[in-house]
Amino acid sequence: MSKLFAGRIGGVVSADIAVPEHERELRFYSRVLRTGANPLWREDGMNNLGMPIIGLGPRTPEYEGLPLQWMPHIQVADVAVSAARAAELGGRVLMHQKDPDGNSQWAVLFDPNGAAFGIIPVISAEAMPSVGASAPQGEAGPVGRIAWLDLTVPNAEATRDFYTKVIGWTVHEVEMEDGGERYVDYGMVGGDGDGAAGVCHARGVNTGLPPVWIIYLTVGDLAESLRRVEEEGGRVITSMQDEDGAYAYAVIQDPIGVYVGLMPG
Repeated sequence: MSKLFAGRIGGVVSADIAVPEHERELRFYSRVLRTGANPLWREDGMNNLGMPIIGLGPRTPEYEGLPLQWMPHIQVADVAVSAARAAELGGRVLMHQKDPDGNSQWAVLFDPNGAAFGIIPVISAEAMPSVGASAPQGEAGPVGRIAWLDLTVPNAEATRDFYTKVIGWTVHEVEMEDGGERYVDYGMVGGDGDGAAGVCHARGVNTGLPPVWIIYLTVGDLAESLRRVEEEGGRVITSMQDEDGAYAYAVIQDPIGVYVGLMPG
């Protein structure tokens, strides 16, 4: 996702989760995300510009029905239409918030694989957070953000089709290879032509990943973040390093088993 914040069909601006052991989880994410000389996240969970990109809430009775997954909030043209379409295609509506007049405001859905995600209306340009001159290096600078989303499933083609019909994403095929065999994963493209997410086969570099949306959060020092993952009771599931030995990305589990990705800022 080359744009930090954009109002567009299929665009993602935030994610949240409701967790048990809330204080322990807050400490874990504060420690893991706040690395580097100028951390990209604050202790309160907001990013370094003071924007609420991720929300880590306690697991109160109101949210006990939600899964222990980070749930990205994806913009759609019509929340009611997308929720109904998800149910028709084998998904499930977990929550559906409407205003007093019955107009849909947001919804939380399961896809047929059990991956949870939220849908919200497309955000107007006026309502989008303004990065402007406050960003350390402008829009492309090191800002705490959701850099990417990936979903790994055994039935990638069917899952690809589900999201094109529910979200309105289009598809870009990504050539892959596993054991000498070539295949394609799918880059999901937003309404403005910018990449938004990936839907991947459960093979090759993605073998062993669960069928949940993994949000990739940027950090200042990925190597130090991974050290703190282990120190704070989490686990590094997989990581990728470039030819120089620098970490390119990693997938981790937090202390209660929730999956999340990390990338350099």
